[in-house]
Amino acid sequence: MTDQVVPANIPRDSLREQVQEKYAGLAAEPEATWHFNVGRPLATMLGYTEAQIASVPSEIVETFAGTGNPFSFGALTPGETVLDLGCGAGFDTLLAARQVGPAGRVIAVDMTQAMLDKAQQGAREAGLDNVETRLGFAENLPLESDSVDVVISNGVINLCPDKLAVMQEIFRVLRPGGRVQIADMVVHRAIPQEVKDDIELWSG
Repeated sequence: MTDQVVPANIPRDSLREQVQEKYAGLAAEPEATWHFNVGRPLATMLGYTEAQIASVPSEIVETFAGTGNPFSFGALTPGETVLDLGCGAGFDTLLAARQVGPAGRVIAVDMTQAMLDKAQQGAREAGLDNVETRLGFAENLPLESDSVDVVISNGVINLCPDKLAVMQEIFRVLRPGGRVQIADMVVHRAIPQEVKDDIELWSG
């Protein structure tokens, strides 16, 4: 039997404020210097094709800050309903919207309004009317139970201190037989509790 995983003991509201501030800054100034890779070079490094990158408005591409490529697990199916969890400026959202087509739907959820505004703008510019944005948190998703076929996410769950709550919410909103295509950072050994409880390490 494995030991129970203890969530980080940090002020969740403070962490959210720091993350929101950082990504609102990215939305406003993608050309600034960030401690993580962003934009077209990152998308290329993570395996997105030139055709995929070219299909997304340039102002959305330049704010891309994922950690992987959720579509590396396979393309989405026309007609599916997709949740993009932590959509950011909507890079993966718009790619998903093209894959599911007019009969499908993509619900993009993020806790940073500045990013959602960019995602909405990008969908309009790309002529995609099957995208809906919602403000919300991963631990309390603003979706009905059993309402989506696929959950995609890219570099977001690592920023959530209570990952069990996030996964429970993902399970709640997925329809029976639904699937997840998540790209994120993974550690292969236990992290000391005092490290997990250091909010500066989370936000940095």
